[in-house]
Amino acid sequence: MVVISKSKSRTKRSLALSKRFTAILLIGLSLAGCTSSLDLFGSAEKIDRTIATGTVPGTAQHTGAALSDEATVRNAVTSADLAKLGEASVPWANTATGSAGVVSQIREARNEGHICRDFMTTRHSYEGVAMFSGQACLTGSGDWMLTAFDRQ
Repeated sequence: MVVISKSKSRTKRSLALSKRFTAILLIGLSLAGCTSSLDLFGSAEKIDRTIATGTVPGTAQHTGAALSDEATVRNAVTSADLAKLGEASVPWANTATGSAGVVSQIREARNEGHICRDFMTTRHSYEGVAMFSGQACLTGSGDWMLTAFDRQ
């Protein structure tokens, strides 16, 4: 009796091919989940990102850092000896916020019975460099109050 055995190499090859195909299919399906948020054809619903972030453009927000900088600028303006200063500038720095700047064009005048000082200043901060105009006035109690501080 003669026994003929079949070769398993053909069966092994098709089994290996099916394993590769299954692995590639699984990798492809898992990557499809990563790319499904890419709206390639413009069919996804449009999202208003300004509402999602909760910010309103164009509104000034007085944070503690901004108020601290304003107080530092007020102190620099009101402590300056204008008779000695002349046309020179007054540097200021706020160690609490890391902001700094230069006050220039300090002009003292009487405004509605109060002594006020109008000024211009720069502010260098982590937000960038900005120019401000402001006014500090002497109150009846002898304290200086910042009555204006506007970004230009």
